[in-house]
Amino acid sequence: MTSLPSTPLGLTYSSSHEAVRVELTGDLDHLHADLLVDAVDRLLAAHPGLRDLRLDCTGLTSVDSSGLSALLMVRRRTDKAGAGLHLDGRTVQLDRILEITGTLGHLTAPGPGAQALRRTGGGACGGPARGGPAEDSLPAAPSGGPEPSA
Repeated sequence: MTSLPSTPLGLTYSSSHEAVRVELTGDLDHLHADLLVDAVDRLLAAHPGLRDLRLDCTGLTSVDSSGLSALLMVRRRTDKAGAGLHLDGRTVQLDRILEITGTLGHLTAPGPGAQALRRTGGGACGGPARGGPAEDSLPAAPSGGPEPSA
């Protein structure tokens, strides 16, 4: 049996003061999963007050177990940073792998960051605000270039 070549993972983001939205395109698989985790690490470092990380999954063509592992690592990192994680535009295939593995509730439930906002009466930033969005493409792999900034 011949397998199709993997489609590189594309990451494009837009940010406001308290929220970052990352559009995912292509395959979130064993060849590309680390790219997502590395990008999230850079974004969290560049946005220390981040309240919400929104991953737009509409453009994902496939997700394998390494991709699932990457999403779980992203959840761990956003929880540690006190930011909420949102998986927007989930595909049928992504929902299926999350349901089969029992991780749907974990990845879609409000994290500690969102719970802390509710306790303090703060509001989560759901989209671009304060001067409009900044749009950039994240490098597919560390390039030694400048880190993404708001």
